[in-house]
Amino acid sequence: MTPDPRILVVDDEPPIRRLLKTALTAQSWRVEEAADGLEALDFLRRNKVDLIVLDLGLPGLDGLDVTRRLRETGNVTPIIVLSSRDDEKGKVAALDLGADDYVTKPFGVEELAARIRAALRHRLQQEGEKPVFQSGPLTMDLVRRTVSVSGEPVKLTPREYDLLRLLVAHAGKVLTHNFILREIWGGESDVQYLRIYIRTLRQKLEADPQRPALILTEQGVGYRLTIQ
Repeated sequence: MTPDPRILVVDDEPPIRRLLKTALTAQSWRVEEAADGLEALDFLRRNKVDLIVLDLGLPGLDGLDVTRRLRETGNVTPIIVLSSRDDEKGKVAALDLGADDYVTKPFGVEELAARIRAALRHRLQQEGEKPVFQSGPLTMDLVRRTVSVSGEPVKLTPREYDLLRLLVAHAGKVLTHNFILREIWGGESDVQYLRIYIRTLRQKLEADPQRPALILTEQGVGYRLTIQ
């Protein structure tokens, strides 16, 4: 039997840690706690977890420093950062450093639980990546380099294919504008150029491009391909 996922909650506010432990334990997840960045890093040196919920505004070693140190040492555990509503730069910085997702304070427990489930699915997908990706009506054959929607073939330009391939490779994860521009265009294009390609992809892949269900916009941050 596969053990229940083990989650490390890193937050300096005891009431929030108590709230998260109660709520996440109710989802059948095992929850560990750390009150600051150094305690979290020390715990992670000695223990393995399946996911980290990490507050950005920690005293001393903040959430960005923790994320940076983990990724520099090769730790690929999914990280969901908790940030204040007006900390857009912090969200983008954390994602560029390797965090997988973010939730804005104040947050709903159901929203956080949904983000955790998506991050855990993304991790499982990466560990057992298959040559054919499917999400809802979208099917992408990574070997044959074909794309279809509801069984109907879709013709993409080479750049559109590369962009969709990048989103598929990180399905469920928020990709920042800077990350996408760097991976697809070498960082030499501006965000408006990226928006044009996203708009074109939506016109070809979405049932209703004005209300996208596959490629979602994370306002001011980037894009996410949903796993359905």
